[in-house]
Amino acid sequence: MSIRNIMATEIVTVELDDTLAAVKEIFDNTGFHHLLVAANGKLAGVVSDRDLLKALSPNIGTLVETARDVATLNKRVHQIMSRELVTLPPDASIYDAVHFFNVHTVSCNPVVDEARRPVGIVSWRDIFKAIERLQLKSTPPA
Repeated sequence: MSIRNIMATEIVTVELDDTLAAVKEIFDNTGFHHLLVAANGKLAGVVSDRDLLKALSPNIGTLVETARDVATLNKRVHQIMSRELVTLPPDASIYDAVHFFNVHTVSCNPVVDEARRPVGIVSWRDIFKAIERLQLKSTPPA
């Protein structure tokens, strides 16, 4: 089975100069944990919800919030994104994706086409769900 069959194709991309406020709004209003960063339509990086939490002041939205805390929302995506990316093509196998997660300490795998345009994203949870579905299909009924 290829990752094309299990990847999330509903992806949201942000641009290098988008603010962390825009990224926070996307994470707050969706179930996404990763956003792909595009430059001229090509994959340039990945921002995770954990990257965002590390970059923002923990005082945002609290009674002790200061102007300095709020200013962290004005940082730009390119300041916090992961740049050293390893990607897979859509026709890579689930086993390729498992190997990817075993070798690299990341929680998602961007899927790109030949021109390095993002076409999907695969998380280790997607892999587990696919393996479970395969197991259920091959288990005879009791």
